[in-house]
Amino acid sequence: MIFRLPPDEIVFPDPSLAEEDGLLAIGGDLSIERLLLAYENGIFPWYSEEDPILWFSPHERCVIYPDKVKISKSMKKVIQLGAFKVSVNQNFKQVIKHCAVTPRKDQPGTWITTEMQEAYIKLHNKGFAHSIEVWQEEKLVGGLYGVRINRVFCGESMFSLVPNASKMALIYLCKSLDFDLIDCQLPNEHLLSMGAEMIDREVYMSFIKGLVK
Repeated sequence: MIFRLPPDEIVFPDPSLAEEDGLLAIGGDLSIERLLLAYENGIFPWYSEEDPILWFSPHERCVIYPDKVKISKSMKKVIQLGAFKVSVNQNFKQVIKHCAVTPRKDQPGTWITTEMQEAYIKLHNKGFAHSIEVWQEEKLVGGLYGVRINRVFCGESMFSLVPNASKMALIYLCKSLDFDLIDCQLPNEHLLSMGAEMIDREVYMSFIKGLVK
């Protein structure tokens, strides 16, 4: 069953009632209060420019346990050579913009609309959303952004303008920052090759609620 959110109240239905594909609700807005309530309940917005706001809560979640991230031999060499420099929260606006406009295989257009960019920049300015930037010769060549809820990093998107840049961002997130779980939301070949796995919503929510020690 798909729920229509009331315009005058910041609420969500029980996430377990989501459709098989994870679609839970439609409507509402991208205010800071609504976005934080969504993430605190395992819900995230995902929609195209021409669509209304759609809210998803998959029954299974694609995640990476930081200590299980897979680093290939070739990537270890890249790291050892010091080909990239990495920073945190130094250029959130450019990271989200690159995530929106960088072409992706088998994905025409973008779901990171102007409205979405503005909403997450506001989250960042309030200290809830964070970015990792990857630099090569002073040029921003890769990165990712997401939202922190307790000790979970809810990843939203990543980009790479040169080979291995987005991998570098993800590895840094896993190895250098203090998280218990990296939420990748939905699986893809790239994430699975780096150690992502699927967990049930109940397990995921125990991390979100801070119940895992």
